[in-house]
Amino acid sequence: QVQLVESGGGLVQAGGSLRLSCAASGSIFSINRMGWYRQAPGEQRELVASITDGGTTNFADSVKGRFTISRDNAKNTVYLQMNSLKPEDTAVYYCNAGLIVALPTFRYLEVWGQGTLVTISS
Repeated sequence: QVQLVESGGGLVQAGGSLRLSCAASGSIFSINRMGWYRQAPGEQRELVASITDGGTTNFADSVKGRFTISRDNAKNTVYLQMNSLKPEDTAVYYCNAGLIVALPTFRYLEVWGQGTLVTISS
């Protein structure tokens, strides 16, 4: 089985910073893409940022210039550095990965983490 575990969420004042981490574990053949989504109460889950195995990044317009995404392939870990945080960034942040497993056969899977709560106070 493959598991994504997020960490780094918490309560931060507006203007502050947080770094979220997501570590993938299990029998993973390769990870093609990792990203972060967020969902605020009453709102749809939205893509925040993603990064491919080739390093191509994508950001939501609302976080461009404030957030950065990076990954450590050796650790199967993706990071989301969040700066200049705003109250509207408050949400549960979910890690997502598109990856290949080899057992029981080669398959492409979409895997989600359990989410970590980020709360930005004003």
